[in-house]
Amino acid sequence: MSAARLFHTLRFLRFRQIAGQLRVRGQGLVEKPTRFARRPVPRYPGCRWNPRAEFLPPGPQTQGAEDLLRGEFRFIGDGQRLGWPPRWDAGPSRLWRYNLHYFEYLWALEFAEARVVVRHWIENHALARGRVGWEPYPTSLRLLNWCGYFLGRHRDATEADAEFLTELWGSVQLQVEWLTQHLETHLLGNHLLENAAALAFCGSCFDGASADGWFRQGRQLLVEQLPEQILDDGGHFEHSPMYQLRVAYLLTTLLNTGQPELAALIEEPLERVVDAMVHMSHPDRDIALFNDSALNVYNDPQTLRKWWATVRRRPQGSETPAFGTFSLPALGYYGARGESGHYVICDAGALGPDYLLGHAHGGIFSFELSLSGHRVIVDSGVYGYETDEMRRYCRSTRAHNTVEIDGQSQCEFWASFRVGRRGRPRDVEMEPTMDGFRLRGWHDGYQRLGGRPTHRRESAWHDRGVLMVRDTITSSRRVSGVSRVHLHPDCRITGLAGCEAVVEHPRGRFRVRFAGPGELEVEDSYYCPEFGVRIENRALAFTASAAPIRSASLVAKTGFCIASDTEEFEYDLASGAKVDGQSYGW
Repeated sequence: MSAARLFHTLRFLRFRQIAGQLRVRGQGLVEKPTRFARRPVPRYPGCRWNPRAEFLPPGPQTQGAEDLLRGEFRFIGDGQRLGWPPRWDAGPSRLWRYNLHYFEYLWALEFAEARVVVRHWIENHALARGRVGWEPYPTSLRLLNWCGYFLGRHRDATEADAEFLTELWGSVQLQVEWLTQHLETHLLGNHLLENAAALAFCGSCFDGASADGWFRQGRQLLVEQLPEQILDDGGHFEHSPMYQLRVAYLLTTLLNTGQPELAALIEEPLERVVDAMVHMSHPDRDIALFNDSALNVYNDPQTLRKWWATVRRRPQGSETPAFGTFSLPALGYYGARGESGHYVICDAGALGPDYLLGHAHGGIFSFELSLSGHRVIVDSGVYGYETDEMRRYCRSTRAHNTVEIDGQSQCEFWASFRVGRRGRPRDVEMEPTMDGFRLRGWHDGYQRLGGRPTHRRESAWHDRGVLMVRDTITSSRRVSGVSRVHLHPDCRITGLAGCEAVVEHPRGRFRVRFAGPGELEVEDSYYCPEFGVRIENRALAFTASAAPIRSASLVAKTGFCIASDTEEFEYDLASGAKVDGQSYGW
């Protein structure tokens, strides 16, 4: 840690975050949680909502009831035997214990089994200082699951069990009141959005004065946060396709309460969120893995889109995403989808809001590619946060399909969620063409280094499955630039000669040819598509050398072309590619 790095990390924080940090630390010194828990609970006021449809579980139920009833719990790729009901303070990491207290596994249980585990939590994890389950984030998610499960899916059974209903209401009332005093304004972003959704959701569920107050507070937070967190193109402002899924789920869940004020607030931005979410999905139905993203955490885009169409009670339209190019300029994601299963998505956007870059990666101008419906070029994904070494790797520029200069990342990543000096894309332009698109821009992430190098990338996509990339590195002193293309683990390099590689995948093959002065090598790499999952893969790494063009600067021009299912293949930085006799120019 240096003073400069700390300065560049803290200078972007908002006053509200700083005030929130002071509040959190002050509350921890003076508040008395056990006294708060003894406050009288008003009588159960009744359930007032009329949901439009069945509530959807928040994600794929990867754990079955049999495993849970044996006391086997698995979160973020790590299984633990906790007994049934579980030991609530056990678990290998804070994130793992968070997942335990979310109660998302309720949706895999029958009512009687869910009733047992919730009563056990109420009796054995009472509000007390330092208890993870009472932190505002897991509290918010748990409230959504408890109310959605017991007063949505199993409302009749819950209201028929007076004793359990009284216990459930008493705990929910206490949790929501505690949450109102502990909003995560010190973090903002998706954490505060979860707080707002929980308050609005519980306020919609119950009758009475307390619920009216929760609803007003939650709705006001949504009024403040939605215009900022939902960008004009529908992307979530933290630039994570995984959180895009969560926001789509969260807003559809609120819409499903049937509360008119929420519908008026949510319907329009939710439609933009869903449209953007669909663009971020590969032909295999799962999201691109830009920034902090992982598969099998939330429902896939098609499942969410179908549920959203049911909840809004309007025709869904085609389940197949539209073919052709797409552009999400506020988010910075651009790409195209073809009828043959070819799909490309490029990240030419900012890392996210400057005051909230905890989920950002060093992947400016990175891309992912599917050919014939199969992923062939992948981003790093995200590894479980408890592993510092892999966390650092997944955030680094080395782990992405872009250019690394002098072994450094585009941004100063440190700790698990901190960023000092950060790069920004500049002059990004996307031009649709008759058979694809062209994308160009540059970024200033390396100007903190000696020689103040810049990286410019131009890409051209053709719907036959041809991607041309041209990189220019400019610096006032000699630097080393490495351009990487990370292959999906299912891909196998069957030929490597000079600057060209032949790669086979389950649905075909493609060629990658690099151009310009430099050398091509194959590196070991990692693909981390799920929390706690690390799969070895290979990366094609082209190291470029710079040649002087004038006294004030050096420039290195390199690039590569990826072409699907081809025999004859040429690529030139100036003119473009020739694939099986067909020319693809710049």
